[in-house]
Amino acid sequence: MRTENFRDRIVENLFKESNQLMKSGVHYSKSKQDQVTEKLDSILTSPIIGFPIMLAMLAIVFYITIAGANVPSGMIAEFFVWVEGYLTMMFQYLHAPGWLHGILVLGLFRGTTWVIAVMLPPMAIFFPTFALLENYGYLPRVAFNLDRLFKSVGAHGKQSLTMAMGFGCNAAAIMSTRIIESPRERMLAILTNNFVPCNGRWGTLIVLASLFMAAGLTGGMKSLVTTGVIVGIVVFGIIVTFVVSWALSKTLLKGVPTHYTLELPPYRKPKIFDTVIRESLTKSIAVLYRAIKVAAPAAILTWVLANITIGDTSILLHVVHFLDPLGQAIGLDGYILMAFIIGLPANEIVLPVLLMGYLSTGALIDVEGISDLKQIFLNHDWTWLTALNMMLFSLLHYPCGTTLLNIYKETKSPKWTFLAFLIPTVIAFFVTFVITYLVRTLHLI
Repeated sequence: MRTENFRDRIVENLFKESNQLMKSGVHYSKSKQDQVTEKLDSILTSPIIGFPIMLAMLAIVFYITIAGANVPSGMIAEFFVWVEGYLTMMFQYLHAPGWLHGILVLGLFRGTTWVIAVMLPPMAIFFPTFALLENYGYLPRVAFNLDRLFKSVGAHGKQSLTMAMGFGCNAAAIMSTRIIESPRERMLAILTNNFVPCNGRWGTLIVLASLFMAAGLTGGMKSLVTTGVIVGIVVFGIIVTFVVSWALSKTLLKGVPTHYTLELPPYRKPKIFDTVIRESLTKSIAVLYRAIKVAAPAAILTWVLANITIGDTSILLHVVHFLDPLGQAIGLDGYILMAFIIGLPANEIVLPVLLMGYLSTGALIDVEGISDLKQIFLNHDWTWLTALNMMLFSLLHYPCGTTLLNIYKETKSPKWTFLAFLIPTVIAFFVTFVITYLVRTLHLI
C-alpha cells in the first residue's frame, strides 16, 4: 500500500471513529441551516458535478466582468481623450517644445490613462464578484474539490486557496502561501502560482480574445465567445500548474504530501454593499495605483527610446530588430518581446508599451481608437496565431517584478527566486514554439 494512501486511511478511520463516539454520546437536532448546508454541499462538492459547477462559476464571473467592463471603459477612454485635447492646447498656448509635449502627453499621459481605462472597470467588477463567492462560503468548497488533485501531484490542498488569490494578484498570493505548513509544499505553491493570470494580465487576455477569437461577433455572443476563450486559457494555466507541480515533486522537491483537513464553514449571506465597496475601492484602487506608478516611467522610457536615433534608426527599433528572430520563432515579433521586457515591473503595461512601439512616433494610440486596435495589429502582420501565442505567453511567462521581490522575501534564496523566473519563462517559450511549429507545419495559416 502506498504511504500516502495508508496515511489517508488512518485519518479517515480516526474521523469515522470519532463520529461514532459523538453519535453515541451526543444527541442533537439539525438546524434548518445545517440541512441547507448539507444539501448544497452534496451538489457543490460532488465528485461528478462539482467540477463542472466550478467552471460554470468561473465563466459567470468572467462573463460579468467582460460584458460589464466594455461600456465604462469606453466612457473613461473618451473622457481622457477630451482631457488630452485641452492639455495639447495648453502646451501650444505656452509654446512648449515638441519633445516636452511628447514625453508628458504622448508618453506619460497616454500611457497611464490607457492603464486606467483598460484596467479599472474589469477590476471594479471582478474583485467584488469574486469576493462575494468568498463571503458566501464557496471558495472553501473549491479547495475541497481540488484537494484530491493537488495531492495526486504531490502538492498540498491549501495550494488551491493560494492559486485562487493569484487571480487577483500573484504577489499577494505568494505571501498567502504562509498558510501551508510544509516548506516543500509551500515552495511548490510559490513556484507554480504564476500560472494563473493576475489582474495585470486580464486586460491583455480580454482585449486579444475580443479582437481575434471573437472576430465578427457582436453583443452578447461576442462576450460569450470571449468568456469561453478566457476560461480555456485559465484552465490551461491550471493544467500547467498541476503538471509542473508533479514534475517538481518528482525531482527538485521530492516528498510525500501532508494531509489536509479542511472544516467547511456554513454558507452565509454576504454583506453585498460592504463587500462591493471594500473590494472596489480598496483593492481595485490599490492595484491601480501600483500599476500607474510603474506605467508612468515605462511610458516615458518607451517614448524616449522610440524618439532617440542612432544613425537613422531609433534605439527602440535596434532592440526590436535584435529580438525579432526569436520572436518570429515563437509566433510573435520583436515588438512583443520588447514590450514584455519593458513590462517586467508590472504586467499591466505590456499592451500599452506594445502599441507605443508599433507607432512610428513612439506615441501611444489615442484611447479613442480602442475599437481600431485590430487594424493596428493587422498592419504589423498579426494573425489569430499571433494573438493566441501572445495570450499564452502572457499567461505563462515570468512573474512581474513585485512578485519576484516577494518570492525572494519569502524564500530568502536567490536560487529559488531565479527558478521562479526561469521555469515559467522556459515553459512560455516552449509552448508557443510548439504551437507555432505545428500550425505552420500543418499550414493552418
